[in-house]
Amino acid sequence: MKKISLIFLTVVLASCAIMAQSENDRNLGTWNQQGISHYQFNLFVGCFCVFSQDMPLTIEVKDDLIVSMEYASGNPIDANNIEYFRRFATIDRLFTEVENLVNGEADEVIVTYDPTYGFPAQISIDYIKNAADDELSLTVSDFEALP
Repeated sequence: MKKISLIFLTVVLASCAIMAQSENDRNLGTWNQQGISHYQFNLFVGCFCVFSQDMPLTIEVKDDLIVSMEYASGNPIDANNIEYFRRFATIDRLFTEVENLVNGEADEVIVTYDPTYGFPAQISIDYIKNAADDELSLTVSDFEALP
């Protein structure tokens, strides 16, 4: 009986990952159809981190390159945090991050996509389900396409 339950659980979890991946792919298609190459957005990185009080980041991107990235608080971003934030600093990188997370980098990933542009607007991540303080949330707000 335990073997059947384990097989069933494996199939269910694999199905959830496939469904989440296809949702990510559909929304990536919506994003790509927009043809937006220059944009700005705020990114709130929520975690048990020393920089939490300085959130959100204001990020400008042009042709998939980061033009600027700064804390909304005005405090300077130190070099270690800049490297960490680069993983999430463009819309395309957010899609890649979701794909990696869904494909096994995290135990639980919940994504809400922007209904207009298709980008991941809210990502909730629990890397290890039974571990404390490993959760991460990413929230995109104030998105604006620029000329």
